Amino acid sequence: MHKEESRTDLGAIRIHKNVIASIASIAAVEIPGVKRIGGDLKSGLYELIGKKSLAAIKVEIDRNEEVRLEIPLIIKYGFNIPDIANRVQESVRSGLEKMTNLLIKDINVNVQGIERG
Repeated sequence: MHKEESRTDLGAIRIHKNVIASIASIAAVEIPGVKRIGGDLKSGLYELIGKKSLAAIKVEIDRNEEVRLEIPLIIKYGFNIPDIANRVQESVRSGLEKMTNLLIKDINVNVQGIERG
């Protein structure tokens, strides 16, 4: 897996993609109206063995060290989907910038389903 790296006078600091996905997952599920992080069968199997929703969130870091995220969501029934998606994007961006100082290029939210709250 690719790791985000920066150098200091004391050495290298690396932030793994799983850390970025973890921060994004926590920030997303904190938004009222988000039922859970969605995903495909593979991420469902990961969730069963304890990897939670990290496998569902796709993290890409390009050569310019810009981060792109793809977050699949399941929204609770009765909530405004575009509003929830916008709030998730803002929360994820804020959390990642505050905790990692990474440059966030895209946060793509894919609403995969609706479930009763």
